[in-house]
Amino acid sequence: MTTAYSGVGLPGVPAEIYPPQQDSHLLIDAMTEAGIVANARVADLCTGSGVVAVAAAAAGAARVLAFDICPRAVQCARLSAIASGANLQVHRGSWARAMEFAPFDLVVANPPYVPQGSLDDHRRIPAIAGPAQAWNAGAAGRSVLDPLCEAVPRLLAEGGTFLVVQSECSDIPRTVAALQAGGLHTAVVAEQLIPFGPVMAARSHWLMEAGLLKPGSRQERLAVIRADAQ
Repeated sequence: MTTAYSGVGLPGVPAEIYPPQQDSHLLIDAMTEAGIVANARVADLCTGSGVVAVAAAAAGAARVLAFDICPRAVQCARLSAIASGANLQVHRGSWARAMEFAPFDLVVANPPYVPQGSLDDHRRIPAIAGPAQAWNAGAAGRSVLDPLCEAVPRLLAEGGTFLVVQSECSDIPRTVAALQAGGLHTAVVAEQLIPFGPVMAARSHWLMEAGLLKPGSRQERLAVIRADAQ
């Protein structure tokens, strides 16, 4: 399992867009190290800045389609593609929109996965973390992960691969089980321990009280989960 990330990023990502961070880079490294991008038809879900889609295009994908529900993210990803010279298309929408273009040889996703409590803590989180829509994912952190895992088998071509990155606080084994239940061969293929970022730092006390992080934690474990269609 890889424990490093390449540091690939995009300059000039505006504050209202989720900036490329360790999870984005861990996903990129897992994608490129798998050796499955060249000549593949790729979908990047929850693309945000477009950094993963740009990396897929640079790795030789035959076609890259990126999707995001946020119009500002769509605009940012399109500008990122132009600036990098990447050959990709960016569409507004979720995996439901991606269904229109399926099947794909490779689907990648860095979805919102941070659990949120009942109290509004946005004022405690600096703007550099990006918009709340990019990380808030319900009380268990799975409001996006659960329906996404259910949809994946319908997005993949025969022999296709899904790669998703998430935090331990949103239940990595549950994602593995959900993808296995969809008939996919599933495993954790990359992990990394990172210090709390601004969102996790603001919520760490609540996450520990809720049993979503171990007491006394100062780091979180990120994981990339791979699921392959038979």
